[in-house]
Amino acid sequence: MVEFKKALINEMEKLYKKKKALAAVVLSLIFIVFGQIFISIVRNNFGVQGVSSSEFPLLILSIIINTLLPLFVALVTIDSFCGEFSQNTMKITLTRPITRLKLYSAKIASICVFIFSLLMLSMVFSIISGLIFNSNSFNFLDIFKIIISYTVTLLPMVILCLVIVLFANIFKGGIAVFFLSILVFIAFKAFEIFIPSYSGIFFTSIFGWYNLWIMDNIPVFKIFREFMMMLSYAIILFTAGYYVFDNKDF
Repeated sequence: MVEFKKALINEMEKLYKKKKALAAVVLSLIFIVFGQIFISIVRNNFGVQGVSSSEFPLLILSIIINTLLPLFVALVTIDSFCGEFSQNTMKITLTRPITRLKLYSAKIASICVFIFSLLMLSMVFSIISGLIFNSNSFNFLDIFKIIISYTVTLLPMVILCLVIVLFANIFKGGIAVFFLSILVFIAFKAFEIFIPSYSGIFFTSIFGWYNLWIMDNIPVFKIFREFMMMLSYAIILFTAGYYVFDNKDF
């Protein structure tokens, strides 16, 4: 456990020092502010009501989980694996007294921390932006729904991370992994549209999982079913990715 903790701290320091993490935060902030400005302009000039301050964070979440967040998850994940493969720094890391399983787990855990941090920052930015540009006040139920929505979104993003990790360990080239991840993401989104009867089994369909948690009548069974599906995805993808990683000759 000590080795895993040290490896996790080391991986988090690597992410912290890279410009991609900072770029993700800055772009998220810009996206949220400009989104709120656009809504305010439309509301004031065209008489459209727009969204309230409590609805704005959920609107931002629905947009970023299909645009910015998958993009930065892909970039950070590829850099964490393919970047070290191409620079031959993975071999140096493995000279430390740590097993490959702990190193592999630490890398994924650090990416999960990054995803959760970005979600929480986006939540805070969107709430503040909503309060600044819209005088509507929040109530405790609205705040609870927003916190729950952003928190549970971590799980679908982790599944996406594990998919990219598997690709990154199969294909060493970062560019190839990036474009393959985009193609797979678009393909699964298309399958949801053209094959709606099977859309529930595609991992991209669970990106809107948070909507189940904020319904008036929470569908507990459906939440449990989708959680078990995500857990199955996580186990399969983590195992497959580690198998490839463990058999690599660095």
